[in-house]
Amino acid sequence: MSRTALRICPLCEATCGLTLTIEGTTVTGARGDREDVFSKGFICPKGASFAAVDGDPDRLRAPLLRVDGELREVSWQEAFDAVAARIRPVVERHGPHSVGIVLGNPNVHTMAGALYPPVLIAGLGTRSLFTASTVDQMPKHVSSGLLYGDANAIPVPDLDRTDHLLLIGANPLESNGSLCTAPDFPGRLKALRARGGTLTVVDPRRTRTAALADRHLAIRPGTDALLLAAMAHALFEEDLADPGELAPHLHGLDELRHALRDFTPEAVAVACDVEAPLIRILARELAAAPTAAVYGRIGSCTVAHGTLASWLVDVLNILTGNLDRPGGALFPQAATDRTPRPAGPGRGFRLGRWHSRVGRHPEAKGELPLSALAEEIDTATEEGEPIRALVVVAANPVLSAPDGDRLDKALDSLDFMVSVDPYLNETSRHADVVLPPPPPAQSPHHDFAFNTLAIRNQVRYTRPAVPLEPGRMAETEILARLTLAATGMHGADPTAVDALVVEQTLGKAVRDEHSPVHGRAPEDLAAQLTGDTGPERRLDMMLRLGPYGDGFGARPDGLSLERLLAHPHGIDLGPLRPRLPQPLKTPSGRVELLPAPIADDLPRLRRALDVPPAELLLVGRRHLRSNNSWLHNVPALTGGSNRCTLHIHPADAERLGVRDGAPVRVRGAGGEVTAPAEVTDTVRPGVVSLPHGWGHDRPGTRLRHAATEPGVNVNQLLDGRALDPLSGNAVLNGVPVELTATPAATGSYEGN
Repeated sequence: MSRTALRICPLCEATCGLTLTIEGTTVTGARGDREDVFSKGFICPKGASFAAVDGDPDRLRAPLLRVDGELREVSWQEAFDAVAARIRPVVERHGPHSVGIVLGNPNVHTMAGALYPPVLIAGLGTRSLFTASTVDQMPKHVSSGLLYGDANAIPVPDLDRTDHLLLIGANPLESNGSLCTAPDFPGRLKALRARGGTLTVVDPRRTRTAALADRHLAIRPGTDALLLAAMAHALFEEDLADPGELAPHLHGLDELRHALRDFTPEAVAVACDVEAPLIRILARELAAAPTAAVYGRIGSCTVAHGTLASWLVDVLNILTGNLDRPGGALFPQAATDRTPRPAGPGRGFRLGRWHSRVGRHPEAKGELPLSALAEEIDTATEEGEPIRALVVVAANPVLSAPDGDRLDKALDSLDFMVSVDPYLNETSRHADVVLPPPPPAQSPHHDFAFNTLAIRNQVRYTRPAVPLEPGRMAETEILARLTLAATGMHGADPTAVDALVVEQTLGKAVRDEHSPVHGRAPEDLAAQLTGDTGPERRLDMMLRLGPYGDGFGARPDGLSLERLLAHPHGIDLGPLRPRLPQPLKTPSGRVELLPAPIADDLPRLRRALDVPPAELLLVGRRHLRSNNSWLHNVPALTGGSNRCTLHIHPADAERLGVRDGAPVRVRGAGGEVTAPAEVTDTVRPGVVSLPHGWGHDRPGTRLRHAATEPGVNVNQLLDGRALDPLSGNAVLNGVPVELTATPAATGSYEGN
């Protein structure tokens, strides 16, 4: 007999509620949960394929241990014994920084990935931390840190109430949104248009999102910061800059005006390939709209001036009075956020507290550039030990970072490597130990990270839809045991990790005069926690201490795990509300409009005005039925438009003698790949596009379906040297490339 169970989808940032159909212990189908307080029944092709993702036969079912050069199935005890035996000697002999940690994008999609890596990092004491953030959104964290004093204080567009939305480098009809958690992003954009609002999209490709817009600007890739700076200049020049009620919270307005003096619309027009009068129109429309929001995403982050572009997105929202305003861009308030403190000066945000050993790249938000991982392993210097052991959690940097070939070789030189991954993929195939988490239906789910970016305040939690299979281990227990094994506490009860976190958190809370539990006994509070597991007790603690919490009885109508479990479809906490100045943690207690690192980087942006554009620039693209390299092994999510082809404009195809469907060799600074051409006018002339996450052709993996159509690794075209200097983010878009039609591809272009 079949039954149903609720589950929050973990396959993208939209966090939609699902209703799963289950036969015995097997998930057989998924549909949208119509009663979900946030997604209200919306589902995309990824969510609809949850059963196929959950039941992928290539998912590893037992730990693997390398014995005599081969990975073999072993018991969990043997696997963790090996971790403990191999990592501690590296730390003791070469120091904690010789152990690197790599965290992939899936970490923010699981409870385990949110709760345990911070404990592992602190326990090891390593500064060698690399995450997917530096091939994605680190520029936004850095710009937010510099503006607001908190790298996680990221304002999101108020999609449901805005009158005017400017999207730059974003394609939410394919990605479902990013750094803006919004189920049914496409429907919300259509609703904006239906209520008379305006949608403008800036993108070198005519994406599905751009096709929906009132206006599409096919900007030259990599020039987003120049366009935004010129719009800000126009606001100042035409006396349209009006922060309104924000004014008392701002510092450096006059300095900002002066700093942008060279970025006139006329000065940037040629570089951006956008006419100066149109740039002025964009600025005037933004200023004239009753409410407006500017939203920039990965296309504006993964470029040479990604931090400046991210900063300027917020500058435009500020200059038009739309920051922290309904219908503008507001700061979400998640249920598990820390107890809000009274407004006032804070410690601020600092860059470069340490540097990478080889390239001397400054840390940002405690992380080093993922692009520098290979050189930190394979290059000896006098500045300390190279990385000799690596802990990789839900990451595949051989495909997601630049120059995977070099990293591939570097991983083979490690003394020891452990991967927490459900697959034997292009990266985990190098591991000495592979620890496979169970399928998502067998895990609980709460979105710690994405609720801090949600366009509506709400809270939801789902317990495992089906019990753990025999022989499986919960992902939370895997990471707890890994933490103990790596930090010299192998053999201790894994619940000790959760108990330690609870003890430390409550001990700090009772000493905080602003906490609802100030002055109380932490052991009494710990005794009140509910939940069947350590992770549930930690969630209960965070809810009760948070901004909507019951304060352990101080606010009887507040949140707790018990109350949340009584609302299986979630609890709506209302629309986003103005919160300034409370979120500000800058030393001045105000928004720092022109932080010193930003001011120091503006001359580099000025120099970009004089750099002639390359003949061909490469950009990436997203597929609706994919998410990085995760989902290419699921047949239901491949095929159709989800193909690894090179998009090229008809004019460029004719000029270069490239035929539709024929193979084309693409060369970049890091190497070359050959991909089939797809001639299309959805890219502007001078731009070609390859999707990210492909290249499933390396030996030793167990991804049978992905290997049937492996595609090519676009990041192999990059050598890793091109980084945004402030954030360390890899430059993945606006990259110069050269094309060569292969012999089979030459001939006159005939169209398609």
